[in-house]
Parts: sequence; C-alpha cells; structure tokens
Amino acid sequence: MKFMKLGAGPDTFYTEEATRTVLSDVPSDLTIRINNITYLLHKLQYSLLPKCGLLQRLSSEKEDSTNVALDLHDIPGGDEAFELCAKFCYGISINLSAHNFVSAFCAAKFLRMTEAVENGNLIMKLEAFFSSCILEGWKDSVVTLQNTQRVYEWSENLSIVRRCIESIVDKILTPPAKVRWSYTYTRPGYAKKRHQSVPKDWWTEDISFLDIDMFRCIVTAVKSTNILQPQLIGEALHVYACRWLLDMTESQPNKSSSSQVDDSPHRKQRILETIVGLIPADKGSVSIKFLLRLLSIANFLGVSPVTKAELLRISSLQLEEATLDDLLLPTWAPNDQTSHDTDLVKTVLESFLRQWRRQTSAGESQSLLRSIHKIGKLVDSYLLVVAKDANLPFHKFESLIETLPGNARPEHNDLYKAINTYLKEHPDLSKTDKKQICRFLDCQKLSPEVRAHAVKNELLPLRTVVQVLFYEQEKKGHTTTNKTHASPEQHADRQETSDIRDELNKLKLSAGEQSSKGKGNRSSEPGTSGVHRNLRKSDDKQQQRQDQKLQDKSSHQTRNGERKGNQRRGHCWDSSESSQERSSEKSIRKDTQQKQREIAH
Repeated sequence: MKFMKLGAGPDTFYTEEATRTVLSDVPSDLTIRINNITYLLHKLQYSLLPKCGLLQRLSSEKEDSTNVALDLHDIPGGDEAFELCAKFCYGISINLSAHNFVSAFCAAKFLRMTEAVENGNLIMKLEAFFSSCILEGWKDSVVTLQNTQRVYEWSENLSIVRRCIESIVDKILTPPAKVRWSYTYTRPGYAKKRHQSVPKDWWTEDISFLDIDMFRCIVTAVKSTNILQPQLIGEALHVYACRWLLDMTESQPNKSSSSQVDDSPHRKQRILETIVGLIPADKGSVSIKFLLRLLSIANFLGVSPVTKAELLRISSLQLEEATLDDLLLPTWAPNDQTSHDTDLVKTVLESFLRQWRRQTSAGESQSLLRSIHKIGKLVDSYLLVVAKDANLPFHKFESLIETLPGNARPEHNDLYKAINTYLKEHPDLSKTDKKQICRFLDCQKLSPEVRAHAVKNELLPLRTVVQVLFYEQEKKGHTTTNKTHASPEQHADRQETSDIRDELNKLKLSAGEQSSKGKGNRSSEPGTSGVHRNLRKSDDKQQQRQDQKLQDKSSHQTRNGERKGNQRRGHCWDSSESSQERSSEKSIRKDTQQKQREIAH
C-alpha cells in the first residue's frame, strides 16, 4: 500500500467538548460548522483562506469581516475530510493513502484548493499521488474504488471511479506470469505449495470486497474483452457469492459476512440477480453445485421469476454433471421438517426432462440414452438417501420416483433399495400406499439376488411378492420349453423351478389358512406375515402330496410316449417332461391368478 506524507509540523488540533481548535497564541477569527462539529480557526494567520477559494468567496460576502462564521454541512467526506485540508493549510503533517484519498480529494475540490488560487496547492499534489501511486498498484486501486461508495456522485464526476475500474481491469487482463504486485489469495492448501506460481484467478478475492455495482462494472468490462476464459469469470462470481450470500462448505447463508454496509434481504436479492445476469453463456463456466445452491438461495430470498427461470434453465442444462452430494440441499422453509429440499431437485429434474424430450423428438441417439440413464442412476441414489428421512411425506417420495420416464432406469435394483429403505423408515405406511409405491418396481429389471431378497421381504405388499415369484417361475419355465435335450444345468434349473412352485403352493396354502380365520382378525397387511412364515417353513404333508402328483403325471405321460412307436423313441422323455412342465406352469399360473384376484378384492 502506497502512502504520501505532506507537511512536517506537529498536530496541534485538539478537542474541547464538541469544538475542534488549534493550539495557538493568536485568537481564532473563523468559525466553521460541519454537522455537529465546530472548528475555531484563523483566516489569514496560517494560510487557510489563501489556499481555499471557496472560503475566500464566502468570507467576502459576510458583512462582519472580523469574526466570520460559515456552515459547510454539505462538504463531501464530512468533518474528517475538512480537517485533512485544514491541516495541510496549517502545515501539519498528514498521511494520505488509498483509504483517505477519495474523501480528501473531493473535499479539496469542494474548497477549490486549485493552482489558480495558490501554487503548489493540495489538488495538484493529490492528483499526482493518484496517477503515479494509487493507479499503479493493485490493492491501492481496489481500496480506492471501494472508498468511493461514501461519496459516489463526487467520485464519479471527478472520474475517480472510471479510472480505478480501468486500472483494475487492465491488471486483471495481465498474464499471470507478469503479475508483480501483491494480492489476496486464501484458497485452502495454496500456501502449502512449494512452487508459488501466480494462479489464474489471483484477482477474484480482492474484487469480492467491492459493492455489487462496482463488481458488476468490472466483470462486465472483463467479459467484453473476450480474453479470459469463461471459467475464470465463473470463479469470480462464485467467490463473490460465497462472501455475500452463502458459505459453499456449509450450504447455508453466510451470516459472518464481512459486509459493513446494508445486509438486508433486499440487498441480497440484488446481489443474486446481478450474479445470475453475469453468468457466461458458455456451458460449464460455473459448476452445477454452485448453480443449485444459487437456486436454493433464490427460493429462500424470493427473487424475481425471471432470475429463477434463468437459474433453472442453466441448472437443468448441467444436471448431468451433478453428483449425489450436489443434490443434497437443505430445506429452508420454516414449516418444512424434512432434511433435504426434494421439491427443488424435482423442479430441476422436470426442467431437464423437458429439454431432453425436445431433443429426442428429432430422433433418439445413444448419447441421449446414456444421458437419461445417468440421470436415472443419480436420482435413484438420491432417493436412497432421502428415503432415510422419517419426515419425508409419502407424496413427495412417490412424486420424485414417477418423474423419471420408464427408459431412464435400465435396472431397478437401486429403486428397490430406495423403496425398501423408505418402507423401513415409515412402518406406519398404509397398505394402499405400499401398493402404490411398489407399483413402480418391474420384476424383469431386478437382478436374481434382489428378487431373492424381495421374496423374503416382509415389508413388501403380498401382491409384489407374488409377482416376483410368478416371474421367476415363468422365466424358468420359458427356459425349459425352449430346450429339446436336458443337460445337468437344465436339471438344476428344473429343480429351482420346482422350488419356486413349492413356494407358490405354500403361498396359496398360507392365504387359505389366513382367510379361514375370518375377516375380523385381519391385520393392516392381510396375509403378509403368515405368508412369509410359511415361505420359510416346510409343510411335509403338502410336499408329499405334490411329489406324488408329479410322479403319477410323469409315469402316465411316459407310457403314452412308448405307444407312439420306435421312430420317436429317442425323444419320448423330453416330450413327456416338456408336457409335464407346461401342465405344471398352467396350474401354477391359474393358482397365481386366483390369488391375485383374492388380493385385489
């Protein structure tokens, strides 16, 4: 930081109550009133009037020239800026820097301390300091621009704002290898690096201290040159938002902001709307995590619909880049007890799907298919996390599931896990809701391991368990009828088919036993607990009857095959067995359909 020292005399100003005066043997003959401060000074003894054109004119207009009293309430910079000018006239030592230059320069202009009044006056010295020191430095220019906010109209009219912005933009566009000035850079881990090369975004933190209007002017000027990468512009927006709106590590509004000005919701709305308007059009200039958190803040602050719509559009364009952690946004609604903002995720997902459908209307490509599959995987992972929230309403969970189209999920394993988790965390869910939520599961898209788990899952509705068992039996039966010669592996498949048949028989037996107990004793999930106990137990008498029935059918069909002649002798066993399987499948299918009708009633 550059400094300029003017004068060499000791500071002889002192305060007596609300009056500032100079220690002197000469009585004061000039009274200056600025707001609540009164200055008792001297007109000619210490060159105050000779250096100030305004004071000369005002004093000459007074009838009593012996003791003049003047009011300077509208002087830019107030009493502090006036005192700097007065000390310069008295020859008292003053130190000028970027922190007090603006107020001193504006006050000197107000008092008309020009070369026309007296040679070597204050304005000339301040202009030389501004051009040769402040504008040549990086932090000096930023701090000076920051201090123009208090006297903005004067600063703008005197071209201080314009010249500072030009100096700052010029330094931002300087290649990092040529940067020789100091800057603020507090990224985690940067100070520990051995090779302290200048990072490309070295300038982003310092300008984040500026007012939003100053910041907008700088970023707009930098963007217009098309020299810097859009990602650097996006990083500057990210740093500014972190300082004034949110802490990205905690995903909460930054309550410890360094703002010393207005921190009202209205000001934050202006900041957010300005940031959104400055986001480069290039895809990927800002991260999807940053966009989603801006959208969350926008909902909380209640910004304009135009800003929300633009944020939603950009976020949906980059949704494919999102990770699970990016979607875990907190809910800030006062009456919402849930842990995560599922409404926001659903809104962004719907916007993405609208754009995706417009693209697929021209023809479905492999890239579009991979895109929707990636989103489907991401949403199912998100569902698994939010399903653990005991306060998540059923309609929100269900709505989020059905938002995705059918082709977004090539497999339903993750969806099954999410539904199973939700059922565990919400044990009081009604039978109707359980059926409603399980209707999204497609047995054909479940892996064998997941289907095996579903068969023994007591949380699932009875209808879902029956559908899984029926699909397994149908799948094994289809495999058997397509083969003409039996191999050892096929015998193993047939054994598995037989096991599934036994499970279905037990399922039917269990339902029959429960129905005999009467409708008055049914629980909230009729037959479910009994079904799953019978699925785990073995009924010896029922098994013996089924085995005997199968053996009788097999013997009868074998004898019929032998009477058809020697020309088909080599195939009689396979044909008999296929007939047996088809008969068994038909019986099982009939039993299952009957059971499904019972469940539906």
